[in-house]
Amino acid sequence: MFLLVVLSISAASLAQIGVAITIGPPALPVYEQPLCPDDGYLWTPGYWAYDTDVTDYYWVPGTWVMAPEVGFLWTPAYWGWGGDGFVFYDGYWGPHIGFYGGINYGYGYFGVGFQGGRWDNGHFFYNRAVSNINITNIHNVYNTTIVNNNVSRVSFNGGNGGIIARATPEEEAAGRDRHIPPVAVQTQHAQAARANPQQRASANMGKPGVAATPRPGDFNDRGAAPTKEAGAPNTPVNRGGTQGRPENNAGQPVGGQPVAAVHPHDLPTLAPTAPNTGNAKLDKKYQQQQQKQITKQQGERDKLQQQQDQEHLNLDKQKATDAQKQQVEQQHAQQTQQLQQKHQQQTQQLQQKQQPAGRPSRG
Repeated sequence: MFLLVVLSISAASLAQIGVAITIGPPALPVYEQPLCPDDGYLWTPGYWAYDTDVTDYYWVPGTWVMAPEVGFLWTPAYWGWGGDGFVFYDGYWGPHIGFYGGINYGYGYFGVGFQGGRWDNGHFFYNRAVSNINITNIHNVYNTTIVNNNVSRVSFNGGNGGIIARATPEEEAAGRDRHIPPVAVQTQHAQAARANPQQRASANMGKPGVAATPRPGDFNDRGAAPTKEAGAPNTPVNRGGTQGRPENNAGQPVGGQPVAAVHPHDLPTLAPTAPNTGNAKLDKKYQQQQQKQITKQQGERDKLQQQQDQEHLNLDKQKATDAQKQQVEQQHAQQTQQLQQKHQQQTQQLQQKQQPAGRPSRG
């Protein structure tokens, strides 16, 4: 069942050795972010890794890690479909956030970039609207509400049911920056997860006992977070179509998790957020820009929905087979996810412009 292939990716694509397998990782579990242990720690989200010795995925808990250098940020690891199997791309530290598959890991990593904090004059400032911070101990904070329309828990990019996303020019440029691989404590953290049988997908059915830790390796710390909701199970790739893939069951929850939308009307409602910059004039301008953007995005959703509805009517008139209908539904899912990704990037770009220049406010 498993096709194991050792791949060497070029230096331009973040040189590494990967393993391709024919069964995709489970969906991402839902969990609460532990409290940041101290100033200077950056959040690194949890992910599914793969153990070739036992041919099984295992969950590496999300955790807080000290940045190896001032100004460096963490680009998460992700799984991508390589044509014959799933390939793992390891995470790395660098001056900019690179491409991580469009995966919504939460807590600032919503598919593009990072909204949980930023560096300013040698200090890391945390976004209280996203990160779990104790402001009694950490004072370098700001508060910017983030709109996250990406509700998918799908944990891989490409292939049947995967996230449809490609690297932006900025992410491609970030991939050419100087990078630092996972630091020693991160490697030890992943090894501890691998050695724990309860972290394996076959044992926990997508609901690992330890989903996140305050510090690397703190699996038994009372601040460690359990899984609140399980992700959908991993399933073999169906080369003959999309039937049987839980990610393609038109908006139906699997294992308590929302799946990728098939049609625009399955997407979450577009809604503005209340800005909080402390500048009334700037807030009003941002609200106007938000409303203009939402109106345009809703128009694009409606247009795509009408197009897909017409294609459904044509299929009925042509008395299409189930296989033909499944193929069209897969195309609709890809179109919808591409539109959602485009709108998410637009929203995040507008949010970044809304943030005032200069040093963030201290709490």
